[in-house]
Amino acid sequence: MIGSIRFIGILNASVWLGAVVFFTLSAGPAFFSDKMLQLLGRPHAGAAVQVVLERYYLFQYCCAAIAVLHLLVEWLYTGRPLQKVRLGMLVVLLFLVLLSGMWLEPKLERLHREVHGIRAAPAPAQVEKARRSFGWWHGTSQFFNLLTLAGLLANFWYITHPQDSPRFISPTKFTLESLRG
Repeated sequence: MIGSIRFIGILNASVWLGAVVFFTLSAGPAFFSDKMLQLLGRPHAGAAVQVVLERYYLFQYCCAAIAVLHLLVEWLYTGRPLQKVRLGMLVVLLFLVLLSGMWLEPKLERLHREVHGIRAAPAPAQVEKARRSFGWWHGTSQFFNLLTLAGLLANFWYITHPQDSPRFISPTKFTLESLRG
């Protein structure tokens, strides 16, 4: 049973890490490549990446939930003390993903519409202000994405190198009791 639980955790960590690496290094930049900009133009390429980001963050929410659930199931099944470092890391990852997907991305989507005049024709001063704000928030989003990537690498390391602590009883106590008996 523990082998199955561990397999699910490793599979989830692998898929989550792979998705973030793929999006960060390949899919995201592809939307702003010369070919894509020629095909769609900058406003539409930005709008298309917003659609993909909605799915990307939904996928990350699911992976984060599975990771936390996996940690709890493993803890309940083995009876070993909860790994506080790993739990803290997963809570931080979940927070980063939720913050990025539910707060930063909607803000970036609104600023993208203002910059490119989608749905309304804003004043030039408003467009410039939105462009500067978009640049700052986009940089913040990328920073959070890199923090998430680093956290996922650490999570992958932890899950593939399990702590070999005993179940229910310390080895010292077991050894002392066995010597007396």
